[in-house]
Amino acid sequence: MSNQHALKTHYDVVIVGSGHNGLVAAAYLAGAGKSVLVLERNDYPGGATTSHRVFPDYDAQLSRYAYLISLLPEQIIRELDLSFETRRRRTASFTPYTDQHGVARGLVLSNVDEQRSRSSMFELTGSEQAWKNYQQLLSLETTMAKIAWPTMLQPLKSRGEFEQGLTSPEQREAWQSFIERPLGEVIERYAEHDVLRGLLMTDGKIGVFTDPHDESLLQNRCFLYHVIGNETGEWRVPVGGMKSLVGALVARCIARGVQIATSAPAQRIALGASRHTVDYLQDDKMRHVDADVVLVNAGPKTFAKLLGESWTPSAADEGSVIKMNMLLRRLPKVKAAGVTSEEAFAGSFHIDEGYQQMRESHRTAAAAELPDPAPGEMYCHTLTDDSILSPELRQQGYHTLTLFGLDMPYRLFAHDHDTRREQVKQLYLAGLNRICAEPFEDCLARDKDGKLCIEMKTPQDLERDVDLDLGNIFHNALSWFFTDDSEQVGKWGVETHHPRIFRAGSSAIRGGAVSGIPGRNAAMCVLELDR
Repeated sequence: MSNQHALKTHYDVVIVGSGHNGLVAAAYLAGAGKSVLVLERNDYPGGATTSHRVFPDYDAQLSRYAYLISLLPEQIIRELDLSFETRRRRTASFTPYTDQHGVARGLVLSNVDEQRSRSSMFELTGSEQAWKNYQQLLSLETTMAKIAWPTMLQPLKSRGEFEQGLTSPEQREAWQSFIERPLGEVIERYAEHDVLRGLLMTDGKIGVFTDPHDESLLQNRCFLYHVIGNETGEWRVPVGGMKSLVGALVARCIARGVQIATSAPAQRIALGASRHTVDYLQDDKMRHVDADVVLVNAGPKTFAKLLGESWTPSAADEGSVIKMNMLLRRLPKVKAAGVTSEEAFAGSFHIDEGYQQMRESHRTAAAAELPDPAPGEMYCHTLTDDSILSPELRQQGYHTLTLFGLDMPYRLFAHDHDTRREQVKQLYLAGLNRICAEPFEDCLARDKDGKLCIEMKTPQDLERDVDLDLGNIFHNALSWFFTDDSEQVGKWGVETHHPRIFRAGSSAIRGGAVSGIPGRNAAMCVLELDR
């Protein structure tokens, strides 16, 4: 970074990790007059919230690890005056299926045309009641969002406080459905068709290894993270890719005097009575910096390592996602009657995600076997925002495609990693070929050596490349938006058992996904120390 020279030996705050949460915290704290140093192990800022030229032969900047925006509060964008824009996708989702006559069709849910969604639902179910039931479920989700979302940037409340605030029958039903009972029950109550049930359940599975009736309710917590954002739950496309968010945050940090040191991995945090010392490597030399407060924007394993502590993950901490980044020469045609490629690929495109099929894929993966077929979903960034492509690629009709593979837990790749990664790639290509009206591989770009432009990231790759413990894209098991611990009530959910050491990333309570929430909450916690 251009501003990492002449680093001081003492700062008010040192932040370990320049992921978006660390940058959010830095911008707030510097704006409040604090001296702030951010240490980043990579040679670029942003952590997993970055864009890269994944395929060197093509000028396309792909958001490699994180893709869409829903949980970033508009309040943060406004308070930090960020130059950052998101854009609505015309299609919310496309789910291919085969009807009772063997005809390939697709359930299309539109963000801009309710009649298109309604008629597509009727084509699937043959029932007008199915649409009404679906709307009732969406209403419950909105009710839950209005309860939870306004509190995400406030000190923690207890479960009891929320329960006492439930005044209407719909609020009480939403609470019971999403907080107290397994998610599968409400899905099965309001959706009869397996295709629709599967579509709804994906929001409870992306990134975590769980089942509709998991007694831990991990699926419920994951579902809430996907439907409460900004009280709408709409997932929007970051214009310019994730690098635009990082760029806006870095610009705001630098304008406020934050120093960002890249290629400077933190090695150790030595606790002190009034100041802590952070050891870090830079230019192959061990350096030291003192700080009144240290924020750690990294996973629990790295947090423990920095403080010389042990770390034992829970079963729910296991990541369960494959990420495939692809570059297309053209959009494939789909088999589904009456659905264009542009309509299908613009939204969340579901592959082999039937409700019962995913229950089976979960059982298969739990036994450390690859599910076949493999469930997954993908979307095309460039149909909504083509600015991540060079003018030449845009003119030639190129597109990017990003796929999330579900029921792909860390354990599946513990042995014969590379072989299994290749097997998974072939499973997803086979799934795409079943859905597309032409060979999917024919639509993919190839590099100068003739290799298909596909990048695969297993949970192990995510752990190695961007420090995601056990490949968990949320850092660890997702939390509720409230606390059951009376000692945490009124706190920010970022505190640790060490004075003036705070979590400023996804592993904090109410962390997870691209939100900036734990970053802002950590900053507010630090500023409270001065009061």
